[in-house]
Amino acid sequence: MTATGPIALFLDMMAAERGAALNTLDAYRRDLEDLSARIAPRGRDLQDATTPDLEAALTGMARDGLSSATAARRLSAAKRFYRFLLSEGLREDDPSARLSGPKKGRPLPKILSEADVDALFRAAADRPGASGLRDRALMEILYAAGLRVSELVSLPLAAFARAEQCIHVTGKGGRERLAPLTEAALEAVAAWREVRDGFLPANPAKRAKASRFLFPSKTSASGHLTREQFARILTDLASAAGLDTSKVSPHVLRHAFATHLLANGADLRTVQTLLGHADVSTTQIYTHVLEERLRTLVETAHPLAKR
Repeated sequence: MTATGPIALFLDMMAAERGAALNTLDAYRRDLEDLSARIAPRGRDLQDATTPDLEAALTGMARDGLSSATAARRLSAAKRFYRFLLSEGLREDDPSARLSGPKKGRPLPKILSEADVDALFRAAADRPGASGLRDRALMEILYAAGLRVSELVSLPLAAFARAEQCIHVTGKGGRERLAPLTEAALEAVAAWREVRDGFLPANPAKRAKASRFLFPSKTSASGHLTREQFARILTDLASAAGLDTSKVSPHVLRHAFATHLLANGADLRTVQTLLGHADVSTTQIYTHVLEERLRTLVETAHPLAKR
């Protein structure tokens, strides 16, 4: 379908002056034509629409079940369209100026159940040889301390505190924190250190660089295991554990760490400190995860819910 009138002029401008791609132009056309169709029953076209007309169109989108992201995108297209009309002298006002798009709900983080995490650890324990010891140490530290993957793979040997019950972590914005480790994690690290030298490069210069890290790599320019290398390790473990590999990632394990702590009685401030969040509001998303899980549990398991 080919756009006509002011919409066509707007698309021509976007193509000629902004260099918009065909897919972008097509998206603008669909959004503006949908708005135009929603406004038409009110006796006006998109060019002459008023603020109440646009508000009614947005209300209709919500009533029809369109997502807030879709509605926000269509309003954004309208705002750009009306700025074009103003610049061309085709309108004297912008009916979209004071409108704001619907708030997008913050998606809840994906998590793994405690049983899923146990399955991952069993898969790591079943891996033979030095690589198996490395993989178990990676998993134990990640889940014990809730590290970001970048923090995990770049851990220096010097990260361990003197008593070696904690690791010193430098997180986002250079913020530093101490992360306590479980006995299982400490044992896994000790076993890994026994074989770690076999993962150092032979080249003296590269070996000197890689030797600073707990998880060295013979191939990476950084000298340590890369995020991509660890992601592949985790995917292999998820597959061996019989889990959906598309739902398992390093960050999902970080989410699991936080959610499982809260589910077992940890307070929000403690979890905030352990995760290295600058603001507790970032950590609060995990309370919503718990609320959602509890609600689902009641709806599916409570005997009265089945009546």
